Amino acid sequence: MLKVAVLVSGGGTNLQAILDSVDDGVITNAEISLVISNKPEAYALERAAKKNIPSAVLVPKDYRTRELFGEELIKALQNAKIDLVVLAGYLVILPANFVQAYEGRMINIHPSLIPSHCGAGYYGLKVHESVLARGNKVTGATVHFVDEGTDSGPIILQKAVEVEDGDTPEILQKRVMEQAEWKILPEAINLIANGRIEIVDNLVRRVDR
Repeated sequence: MLKVAVLVSGGGTNLQAILDSVDDGVITNAEISLVISNKPEAYALERAAKKNIPSAVLVPKDYRTRELFGEELIKALQNAKIDLVVLAGYLVILPANFVQAYEGRMINIHPSLIPSHCGAGYYGLKVHESVLARGNKVTGATVHFVDEGTDSGPIILQKAVEVEDGDTPEILQKRVMEQAEWKILPEAINLIANGRIEIVDNLVRRVDR
C-alpha cells in the first residue's frame, strides 16, 4: 500500500478529487496518509479532518533558513513513512534538500500543457491569464515529477482542454480543473501505486503488468 502525502496551500479541490478517487476505486493500492499546508487557514485541512487524515501546518517563515524548513518537511514525511509526495496547489518554493530527498517520489499538477505557460511566476490564475493573453485555442493540465527546476521534471500525463470564446481566467481555471486536473492527477497516482510507470532517460514510460 503506497502511503501518500498531499501538500496544498488553499481550498484543496485537487485533494478532494484524490480522496474521492480513492473512495471510488479509481486509485487502488494507495492511501492518503498525511496532508501538509503552509497556511493554517487552508480549507484543505478541513477536508483532511473530515476523513480523519493526519495533517500538519509548516510555515516557511517560521524557520530561520530554507534548509531548516526543508528538514522539517522531510522529518514530517519520514515520520509518516510517506512513499509519494503530491503537490496539489502547493504555492511554496521548495527547498533544495527537500527536492533531493524525494527525487523520483514527488509529483506536481500544473494547469497548462507544459512547456507552455510554465516556469517561474506561472501559478494559479496567472497561468490562465497568460493563456488568454496569448490567444491559445487549447490549454490543459500536466502531471509531472518534480526536479530541481520549475515545472521541468519528467511528464507523466497531460490532458487538453478547449479555450472558449468569452472565457475569463476564472472560468477557464474552473474548466481546466474539472476536465483535466481532477482526472489526470488521480490517474497518475494510481499508475505509480501500481508500478505502471518508470523513468528512463528523463522520460516517463508505461510499464505493462
